Amino acid sequence: MQVHQNYQLKKYNTFGIDATAKYFATFSSIDEFQEILDHPGAVTSNRKLILGGGSNILFVQDFNGIILKNNIRGISISAEDDEYVYVNAAAGENWHELVTYCVERNFGGIENLSLIPGNTGAAPMQNIGAYGVELADVFYDLRAFHIHDKKIIKFFAADCAFGYRDSVFKKKYKEQFAILDITLRLSKKPLLNISYAALQNELEKIDVSELTVKIISQTVINIRKSKLPDPGQIGNAGSFFKNPEIPAEKHEELLSKFPGIVSYPLPNGNSKLAAAWLIEQCGYKGFRRGDAGCHEKQALVLVNYGNATGKELYRLSEEILLSVLKKFNVQLEREVNIIN
Repeated sequence: MQVHQNYQLKKYNTFGIDATAKYFATFSSIDEFQEILDHPGAVTSNRKLILGGGSNILFVQDFNGIILKNNIRGISISAEDDEYVYVNAAAGENWHELVTYCVERNFGGIENLSLIPGNTGAAPMQNIGAYGVELADVFYDLRAFHIHDKKIIKFFAADCAFGYRDSVFKKKYKEQFAILDITLRLSKKPLLNISYAALQNELEKIDVSELTVKIISQTVINIRKSKLPDPGQIGNAGSFFKNPEIPAEKHEELLSKFPGIVSYPLPNGNSKLAAAWLIEQCGYKGFRRGDAGCHEKQALVLVNYGNATGKELYRLSEEILLSVLKKFNVQLEREVNIIN
């Protein structure tokens, strides 16, 4: 076990931000994690941040605390019955590798979540979702280590208070727990979800006699690769903003002013607006100031073209928020976690 000081974080966040941590350590087991917490650098640090794949964070300054990189690995089947299989995955597993493991075995439920960057431990924190599916749809439970009390606690779905890209770990319990592993309840007889329009359109181009989880997964991969930049090529954290939900009367008002507005009806009677469309209408698609900008193909994705600082990207996000609010009177919310 080694605790580093003034550690460079550039390769540990997909934005490629050049920031440092006062202390940094990795752990591959619960015992190692507990050992690190007893290190003087951890004991004296007021802030402790658990880091996974670094795919949904923006460092706006150096981190004056200890960052603990979760490298606990392992995927197994913990239980099964005639209908379902319960797949347990350690928090340090790559999310897409977990999806691939399940797709190859025809376990249904997370094929729509293919190619989402990051590690498994971050999935319940963010309640990741894509193409009509959210993690909450298949989540069974998780185990998390309380950093202060130093004990393991099990959380079921109701305990996590899942919302749209939200959970108790983002707000109420922020920086209080290290997620150790999660268990998903997946179907042995998959019911494929192709409700999302972009997915339907892409599937119509494929001449297949029968849809499978593998075909859905590959189609999602194709869509994501065509629309979203590869963090390995250009720094980004995927969608930077959430799609805002508004009441029906507000939607009618906007529709009368902007007939081309892109929106989706929700079961509760509200409407969800496409944040990318709102941002594009404000002129930010393909926008660039120095090395900070919006991707040329997807206005929802902020990018680091090389040497942008976290503060520059944050200021750009602030500018976009104000611009959308001024033009549409709609308040966007960041999906990416801001670390300051």
